[in-house]
Amino acid sequence: MKSEISKILEAALKLSPEARAAIAGSLIESLDEAVDENVEAAWADEIARRVQDLDSGKAKTIPWSKARRLILSR
Repeated sequence: MKSEISKILEAALKLSPEARAAIAGSLIESLDEAVDENVEAAWADEIARRVQDLDSGKAKTIPWSKARRLILSR
């Protein structure tokens, strides 16, 4: 089994970054056997709400450098 995994990994590492990302995503998705549709719907609603808040001006963005400073100062 170890040599089979090593061979697959060696071959995968020779692929383009895009192909490796696609494979990684597919492998991760294959581990999530029971997707909770309620959670998926809740995240979709939250994303839509946040986009609406940004579009309406209710929420403001800040540069990453400022956000990083705020996070690290805690």
